[in-house]
Amino acid sequence: MANTTAKDARHVKGVNPQHLIEKIIRTRIYECKYWKEHCFALSAELIVDKALDLDCLGGVFGGNTKATPFLCLLLKMLQIQPDKDIVVEFIKNEDYKYVRCLGALYMRLVGTALDCYKYLEPLYNDYRKIKRRDPAGQFELLHVDEFIDELLTSDRVCDIILPRIQKRLVLEQSEQLEPRVSALDDDLDDVDDAELEELERELRDSPQRSPSPHRRGGRYDRDNSPRSHRRSRTRSPSPRQRRRSPGRRRSRSRSPSPPRHRDRDRSDRHDRDRRDRDRRDDDRNDERYRSVDAALVCTVQLSSVPYWCSLRSR
Repeated sequence: MANTTAKDARHVKGVNPQHLIEKIIRTRIYECKYWKEHCFALSAELIVDKALDLDCLGGVFGGNTKATPFLCLLLKMLQIQPDKDIVVEFIKNEDYKYVRCLGALYMRLVGTALDCYKYLEPLYNDYRKIKRRDPAGQFELLHVDEFIDELLTSDRVCDIILPRIQKRLVLEQSEQLEPRVSALDDDLDDVDDAELEELERELRDSPQRSPSPHRRGGRYDRDNSPRSHRRSRTRSPSPRQRRRSPGRRRSRSRSPSPPRHRDRDRSDRHDRDRRDRDRRDDDRNDERYRSVDAALVCTVQLSSVPYWCSLRSR
């Protein structure tokens, strides 16, 4: 009966604590070698020693979906249901980072929304590196604060669907939770103060600009500007203009061209084309009628030949 929940364990969120992990994942854990060898008959005191030996976290991995020791110990904690004080000590442990992550995930599964924000948000200040095993069996690097952020914002962590909790904004509006104060606020205030002092020092040390010599009373003096002197110079004629004789110069003025009646010419051309087309159609129809009449005459003549021959024989 190693896979059954403890008799004195209470239901969590209306279900058996072990049922917070999906059945297919529980089956993989029960079949795991680590579960059979190291998690048998563990108590709340002995599970601490096993948690100290953890070297990574993760869910299931590999082609046959084996469970990691981290996931096996998590299921064992759900099975024996240790006291809340033990879980809080797991979270506050600063010497062993994987023990802290194990306690944080267990608190996220069984704790209320207030407990999750109360005990997990201080871990945002933990920037230590940890290893996580992905489903392919490879290790990836992340930090403790990233793992805590996934617990509070994601729906699935370590192949486990996390229960839903209330948003922090809702708890703040109902005055059940105080607004979160980041540890970086003091540093940002110091940086802002230093930047303001440096900016004031630069403005104080920078010399005042004297007005431009080309300005008078805030207006631009065009007479004294170098551009006005440059424009006042007369240009000498170019060699090409000097070679060109006055007789060869062309006047740029053009005589007005007569208006063009394009629309009228286009309509006249269409009328002529239509009349020619009608005339050709009439000629073709006359030829067709003339050929039909000739064929009828030949038919009548051929049909009357036997009649005249019979009369002549009589």
